[in-house]
Amino acid sequence: MNDKDQKELGKTLWSIADQLRGAMNADDFRDYMLSFLFLRYLSDNYEAAARKELGSDYPNLVNGEATTPLQLWYAQNEGDVPQFEQQMRRKVHYVIKPDYLWGHIVFLAKSQSDELLNTLQRGFKYIEEDSFESKFQGLFSEINLASDKLGRKYSDRNAKLCAVISDIAGGMALFSTDSDTLGDAYEYLIGQFAAGSGKKAGEFYTPQQISNVLSAIVTLDSQEPSTGPRSKLESVFDFACGSGSLLLNIRHRMKESGGTIGKIYGQEYNVTTYNLARMNMLLHGVKDTEFEIWHGDTLANDWDWLRETNPAKRPQFDAVVANPPFSYRWEPGEAMAQDMRFKNHGVAPKSAADFAFLLHGLHYLKDDGVMAIILPHGVLFRGGKEADIRTKLITDGHIDTVIGLPANLFYSTGIPVCILVLKKCKKPDDILFINAAEHFIKGTRQNQLGREHIAKIIETYRQRPESPVERYARRVPMQEIIDNDYNLNISRYVSTSEAEKEIQLSAVHAKLEAIQLEIVEAKQHYNAFLAELGVEPLP
Repeated sequence: MNDKDQKELGKTLWSIADQLRGAMNADDFRDYMLSFLFLRYLSDNYEAAARKELGSDYPNLVNGEATTPLQLWYAQNEGDVPQFEQQMRRKVHYVIKPDYLWGHIVFLAKSQSDELLNTLQRGFKYIEEDSFESKFQGLFSEINLASDKLGRKYSDRNAKLCAVISDIAGGMALFSTDSDTLGDAYEYLIGQFAAGSGKKAGEFYTPQQISNVLSAIVTLDSQEPSTGPRSKLESVFDFACGSGSLLLNIRHRMKESGGTIGKIYGQEYNVTTYNLARMNMLLHGVKDTEFEIWHGDTLANDWDWLRETNPAKRPQFDAVVANPPFSYRWEPGEAMAQDMRFKNHGVAPKSAADFAFLLHGLHYLKDDGVMAIILPHGVLFRGGKEADIRTKLITDGHIDTVIGLPANLFYSTGIPVCILVLKKCKKPDDILFINAAEHFIKGTRQNQLGREHIAKIIETYRQRPESPVERYARRVPMQEIIDNDYNLNISRYVSTSEAEKEIQLSAVHAKLEAIQLEIVEAKQHYNAFLAELGVEPLP
């Protein structure tokens, strides 16, 4: 399917969602809509694998025999079912019983069966507990099929779901869908729901344009970006992964450039968003063995795997990316001063955990890795504990690049933000500043980074020009930063204001004389008219 059709599918599904959710909050309806899209993907993928596995034994349906070919095959081959399911676990890593496949669910919806709601409840429970051998517990935990928001009575809820699923099936039937297309439609819907969620959108969505900048940076060679994309990323970590879009962007970029990527890791605190991320991975064809998403608190570092005390066994990553919540209030406690993540730099203040998130990511970065994190501008110049942490990071040579972005790019906030690029071992003895604050497309609600703006940021980072790029970029020597008390405020080093034009006094004087002469001549003409009229002229 081409890009146009992919976008049209997304628009069709969004239109269905907009019409059917009625009075339901967009955030609530999002979870139903995306779960049904996910079920469709799992079913299509499973049935395609089953067709390949069974070959000529895969049945052709005759009207009325069954709702899906697998339903008929299960009925005709009961004794072979356990072995078949064992094979499917080996090949596609999960199993779905025929009654829970999308085709059967759509049949129940279109026939307005009273059993749709009960079947869905059993199906979601089965997928959580049995399909993936308990790897995806709680995947549908945020979807309450008994919610009054669907209807007060069972029959009302059942009827609502019949309408929603029938329309979704009808909308998708207009398009030839594959896993990439459904994945793109899922991403499109996440973006649309984010646009309607206001400040809540920041919990689960990094705009694609910003995600493109971060993914491009971390997939370039970490020590010599000018040489182009690296051939292999063994591991990538996003410790505030939201719906997982940024991790998927990196994976896609690596494959597109002909490189290879190992396992991708994410951590997410919000349970709804955590479930979105897991679905998003599977929807984009990432096998359950190729990713791991942890539900937990990054600041508390409650992922046991990360808390390995033996430095030789501590997990470290080729690339670390994040768009953590801006200036998040937290309660670090006295023990945090001894935490290995903060011990060498200090603990971020209670009022803003920005540097706590940054130090968490830096702690797990490989010596030759690269990290890109989105933070509010305050981290560049705020005083107190943050000034101490910033000074230490600069002194140790960890801050490689500071990129200033335009204001109002996010759904969740209108403030301008920056991207900090960090490395444990960087070659240049300076910091590259890119001031892209004035380079954007003005939007009604949000501003946008156009392709040319993204390309310019990436190319400037990649080439790290020796000479300043006027009103855009400059490599700043360490001594100049020290002389500025380790203040990284971008406008100190790269101002976007235009210099005032030089005023030529001789030219201004000549112009004034010419104007004076014009006034004298005009007055003479005027007095001549007054004389003809017998009126006393002006003095």
